[in-house]
Amino acid sequence: MAGIMNEVAVKKNDGLVRRLYDWMLHWADSKYGLLALIVLSFAESSFFPVPPDVLLIALVLGATSRWYKYAFWCTLASVAGGLAGYGIGVFAWDTMGRWIVENVAHMPLVDVDGRLDIALPSYLISTMGSALGGEYLFQVYDHWNAWIVFVFGLTPLPYKLTTITAGVARVDLTIFFLASFVARACRFFLVAWLLHKWGESAKEFIDRYFNTLCVVFVVLLLGGFVVLKLAF
Repeated sequence: MAGIMNEVAVKKNDGLVRRLYDWMLHWADSKYGLLALIVLSFAESSFFPVPPDVLLIALVLGATSRWYKYAFWCTLASVAGGLAGYGIGVFAWDTMGRWIVENVAHMPLVDVDGRLDIALPSYLISTMGSALGGEYLFQVYDHWNAWIVFVFGLTPLPYKLTTITAGVARVDLTIFFLASFVARACRFFLVAWLLHKWGESAKEFIDRYFNTLCVVFVVLLLGGFVVLKLAF
């Protein structure tokens, strides 16, 4: 699972992340697997460091005929957790929110024109360029508002980073909810369907290429947004 682990692993915390990763996987062999998936999907959207894909993959491989059930509950729990993350951004940014962003999502806050902001990863800037509307996260919110939640929900960025900062940016809550639901459903149903269709070979594909394919899809999506904006 090196590809998914790259989303959350930071060198100085590799040991902790590895232990959390193994702890998550052990639920796949218990009767509480689905409940654990729901709880951890909710938690990951606001504060937990390991993405739910880890447990989702293990559960689907253990019962491929139930792939849609696991993807459905993973999506609902992740979106509900996203609302909790949004609330942290609105009501607890200066305390809990900033700590989570810097210590769990491992995204340092920097001063940009008198406002604390978050530098976007180089792979997003190099692939999406000016379509993002800036090189810092809140600059992108200024440009796209809540619609960027859908885009970031598909990328390898920690989802908690998106949900909390969306609350800080006061993006439209209705659009935030809809964008979160569609983005998380696309991600989790695609992962589960691939595993249902091709099993272990799909797991190797997801591990190696899924994050890259997500970024490519987002680039194409943003390109479509730009075309529509220019046309109308």
